[in-house]
Amino acid sequence: MADNILRAKRKQFIRSVGEGTINGLLDELLEKKVLNQEEMERIKCINATVMDKARDLCDCVTKKGPLASQICIRYICNEDGYLAGVLELESGPPAENFIRRDNFQGEHSSETEEKQNKDGVTCPGPSGSLKLCPLETAQKIRQENPSEIYPIMNTSTRTRLALIICNTEFEYLPRRDGADVDLREMKSLLQGLGYTVKEKENLTALEMTNTVKEFADCPEHKTSDSTFLVFMSHGIQEGICGKSYSDKVADVLKVDTIFRMLNTLMCPNLTDKPKVIIIQACRGENRGVVLVKDSAEGTGKKFLVDADLEDDGIKKAHIEKDFIAFCSSTPDNISWRHPIKGSLFIVELIKQMKEHAWSCDLEDIFRKVRFSFEQPKFSLQMPTTERVTLTKRFYLFPGH
Repeated sequence: MADNILRAKRKQFIRSVGEGTINGLLDELLEKKVLNQEEMERIKCINATVMDKARDLCDCVTKKGPLASQICIRYICNEDGYLAGVLELESGPPAENFIRRDNFQGEHSSETEEKQNKDGVTCPGPSGSLKLCPLETAQKIRQENPSEIYPIMNTSTRTRLALIICNTEFEYLPRRDGADVDLREMKSLLQGLGYTVKEKENLTALEMTNTVKEFADCPEHKTSDSTFLVFMSHGIQEGICGKSYSDKVADVLKVDTIFRMLNTLMCPNLTDKPKVIIIQACRGENRGVVLVKDSAEGTGKKFLVDADLEDDGIKKAHIEKDFIAFCSSTPDNISWRHPIKGSLFIVELIKQMKEHAWSCDLEDIFRKVRFSFEQPKFSLQMPTTERVTLTKRFYLFPGH
């Protein structure tokens, strides 16, 4: 029962919950008539510490039984993803009226999911926390083949940046339900890996282009060792759809444009540094089953080199190097998204990153993601790496 789950998580709840979540819970529980005005004011006592309020709230709710506890858990899952992860609510024990995270099996209509969300507790997104790399493991990996590993900068001086562009609302296309989960969880993962995340939502192709250009021009890249760019939207074969895409308006960001704006000529501050591009979007209309699909049914400077010129203190560099793009599906095919839990690709990618980034390089993690999609439960699409020009192994060494 939900009250037993909340009791089991009592100590973690008291230590981890913030005052904002407590206040939100109190409002929710008052509105749902779980608490009366007197109980709410007692818990909200101005002289009490956050931990005191959390303790009183937890004890008061669990005494009122499973339904009250279920409302409390559901609020945490929907409004505080960090706390839900800390409490491991997604992987809690089976209980009546407690809906655990499934494996995206079968067909999922929005009507069914809305009913489940009302009747039970759904905690969206991937479970688990990012595993940190022990110092001895990091040292061992670096010492074995130092010339084959991208160097990472010291945490005290580096200024890692990441960019997430997530289009959820469109003028002519359906809303990408579940994209909010992808955005929240991906931002949390990148922050855990030491990146300051810039996020933009609901952009046209031109706005996406300008955003990437501004990001490429950020001076922080000079004192960074790598970067991530994540794009989540509807898509077609030609590229990533902007919010104004329609049959009459070709509002599409071409993937080649992203590479061009981050290459050695246009973004010299990221020269010789890993540039990881993650794309969650359809790449065509080919399909196998029916869930929810992410489908919508500029010119850079020239870099001229005279081969006869001698090198007189000027270093020549490859125009496109140290890139890797990881796309949610193979060319011409659809990508699938669960309307509540998020995109299959993003969920599995985050799961594998959390589990293996401490010991595996990035390409090996991407291989593990592809391997997971061989299983029948994920046989809806096949993620693919493209335009890989990484010359070394890219270890993230979380915690370092």
